[in-house]
Amino acid sequence: MDTKHNKYQIALDNREVKPPARNLMREKKRSIMISGLLSALLFITILITMPLTILSWSGLFVYSSIVSLVIFLFILLIRYFGILFTAYFYNTKYTIQKKADFHPFVSIIVPVFNEGKILNSSIESLLDIDYPNYEILIVNDGSTDDTATVGESLVGFHKGSNGLVKVSLINKPNGGKSKALNAGIQYSEAQFVLCMDGDSQLTPNTLKLAMRHFDDPAVGAVAGNVKVQNRKKMLTDLQALEYLEGLNLARSAQGFLKMVNIIPGPIGVFRKVTLRDAGFYSSDTFAEDADVTLKILSKGWKIIYEPNAVAYTEAPASIYQLLKQRYRWTRGILQAIRKHKRYLYNPTVNFNNSFIMWSMFYEALIWPAMNIFVNVYFIIVALVYGIHITLFLWWVGIAVLDIMSAVYCIAAEKEEFRLVPYAIVYRLVFILLIDVTKAMATIEEFLGFRMTWGKLERTGLGSSSLGVKPVPNAAVSK
Repeated sequence: MDTKHNKYQIALDNREVKPPARNLMREKKRSIMISGLLSALLFITILITMPLTILSWSGLFVYSSIVSLVIFLFILLIRYFGILFTAYFYNTKYTIQKKADFHPFVSIIVPVFNEGKILNSSIESLLDIDYPNYEILIVNDGSTDDTATVGESLVGFHKGSNGLVKVSLINKPNGGKSKALNAGIQYSEAQFVLCMDGDSQLTPNTLKLAMRHFDDPAVGAVAGNVKVQNRKKMLTDLQALEYLEGLNLARSAQGFLKMVNIIPGPIGVFRKVTLRDAGFYSSDTFAEDADVTLKILSKGWKIIYEPNAVAYTEAPASIYQLLKQRYRWTRGILQAIRKHKRYLYNPTVNFNNSFIMWSMFYEALIWPAMNIFVNVYFIIVALVYGIHITLFLWWVGIAVLDIMSAVYCIAAEKEEFRLVPYAIVYRLVFILLIDVTKAMATIEEFLGFRMTWGKLERTGLGSSSLGVKPVPNAAVSK
């Protein structure tokens, strides 16, 4: 084989890094304490409520409905305030704590498939990054549009915010995002990689703020903050609020524990040795980001959340595209959970992973089913037994919680205050629709229905021609 081709042969180093030490006895004691506390609470609830039960079928039905309303709201309160307080502690710690800058060489991996409309815009945003030492690797995953042509026009050295930035292109047969990311990761000679989506646009401080967390050798990855770019429509505005309240708020809470459960596809920064230790990305689920996160956590690495490492992404602009996206997300997460199910059964293997797995299981499976059942059941009970005032007050209570969360999230992230009114219909309409989709995806996943990768139709919003010319006579690497 000639020298030119030898350059692109990649030898994997399968050495494993010893993960941080664990205290197994403390993890077992913690599991016993939590189980005992939950059992005691359930026993006390039964003791208090049983004597108050009216012994008639009609009365029992109404009473059980009211008790269920209260219990559901109580669970919601625990969930909301648990997440809110933990997120607040993390944001407070983040604001006070100072970290020294850390500037190792980083490769930004940009996997693309039929992203010709927006590739220029994405690369342009990457050239604006305020970081002194990085390169950009575009991985064309067998695109059938003009992505390869656009990518070739970008190859070379471009002027960035802190000097020249090398842009390279890797063309490969279509194999999916996970294989495209692996190709870029293995081609890179950097010790740190930033993995993103082809349609993402990063803010200038993203790398500088994310990389400083790696001064802790136990940190294997940093999850970024994903925000919706194409707003000004009701559907995309609701998604913008969902990303703030439903995703980033939870990620802040998980960041406090250094156990982020999903490193988002649009923005994740990794030690390459962490990915090697975890076995790189896998293509056997429809949520490769959730799968690789669980693999990293299972190896004992910590995962931090960086709220100011922001990636803007294009959200689905139609109901059909939105539901198709959430259907795929749900099935992918369930596939990742089933793949790592041993942590569900035995928390003593890795308590942190078990905690994350059960929280994912709850959010993907239990909570959507509860939300759908509660809404349908209580509407029927209200119409038949005339407790519509109680139901109305219950809905008002939930709306107040959502408004509180929205105000906090928007204030914490300095976002658009105009998104707050959407909180009134956020849970009763938008989230209920998403939960129905999750329930259908769950049923079809367990029944083994076949599914294929869907692709979001891009509009190219915010795209512009690359306003940077390659440096003359610069070396070009493909």
